[in-house]
Amino acid sequence: MARKVLVFAEVRENELRNVSFEALAAAKDIAAGGEVIGVVAGESVSGLAETLFHYGADRVITVENEKLKAYTNDGYSQAYLQVIDSVQPDAILMGHTAQGKDISPKLASKLSSGLISDATGIEIDGEDVIFTRPIYSGKAFEKKKVKEGLIFATIRPNNISVLEKDESRSGEVVNEDVEIKDLRTIVKEVVRKSTSGVDLSEAKVIVAGGRGVKSSEGFEPLNELAEVLGAAVGASRGACDADYCDYSLQIGQTGKVVTPDLYIACGISGAIQHLAGMSNSKVIVAINKDPEANIFNVADYGIVGDLFEVVPMLTEEFKKVLQTN
Repeated sequence: MARKVLVFAEVRENELRNVSFEALAAAKDIAAGGEVIGVVAGESVSGLAETLFHYGADRVITVENEKLKAYTNDGYSQAYLQVIDSVQPDAILMGHTAQGKDISPKLASKLSSGLISDATGIEIDGEDVIFTRPIYSGKAFEKKKVKEGLIFATIRPNNISVLEKDESRSGEVVNEDVEIKDLRTIVKEVVRKSTSGVDLSEAKVIVAGGRGVKSSEGFEPLNELAEVLGAAVGASRGACDADYCDYSLQIGQTGKVVTPDLYIACGISGAIQHLAGMSNSKVIVAINKDPEANIFNVADYGIVGDLFEVVPMLTEEFKKVLQTN
């Protein structure tokens, strides 16, 4: 059954987020030979349209409006609903990011549609589209499908393989004029923390520290390892509560949920709240002095030892390996 699938791409600092490409890959499967339509919204985003073609879009709709310069639920929902009304899609996909989690329930409500959130896998069974999503803080998984009506889902980053980039692909770009009025929220200024490195939510490799780092200076060996691996640095809630690092690095049930290819846990005991945010990582390496630490129960590889001795050794070994490759 061929379907028309709408993918709302997400832009951060004038660049498309990787999860948008993952959503395009999922859309290709769901479309089953139908049309995949990418949508990119903002103040000046027409230059991003070609990239969406390279990753699988058959057609691209650009929505440019000065009121979309900064994300607001009110402004973007108005724009998206007008695009949906114009396209009349069979399915809608977007990333399960902070923005996606904020706007998707409102869109679903306005459309009188169901919503399958935080999907980590998609299977096509005949005419059925079956989504896999975690429940009970990642301790179990459920499969869901939409029996009738609009298929609407959000995709968890780092779980669906991106299609190989094909720069020869191109297509029709449509500039959609939307009317945005009566904004109840206006962003006057965006103040960013001075952070550098890889985006935590989309990182393929994460080096995370817990209370075992003992201080803010204790993160320095982790930062060095992360730099060598091209990784992001994260933290447990315990490390954040102890003021060793900023809460923007928190991974867990009340922080970010991450699913990297490699997760290196340093001095993290493995509280259930933290495991909820990282236990679905593809490979988990745990470093802890306590051989009974709960983190070892989910780790693929465990190192019992002092992180301040082990992490610098790992950094040096990775440097040697990467230099020879």
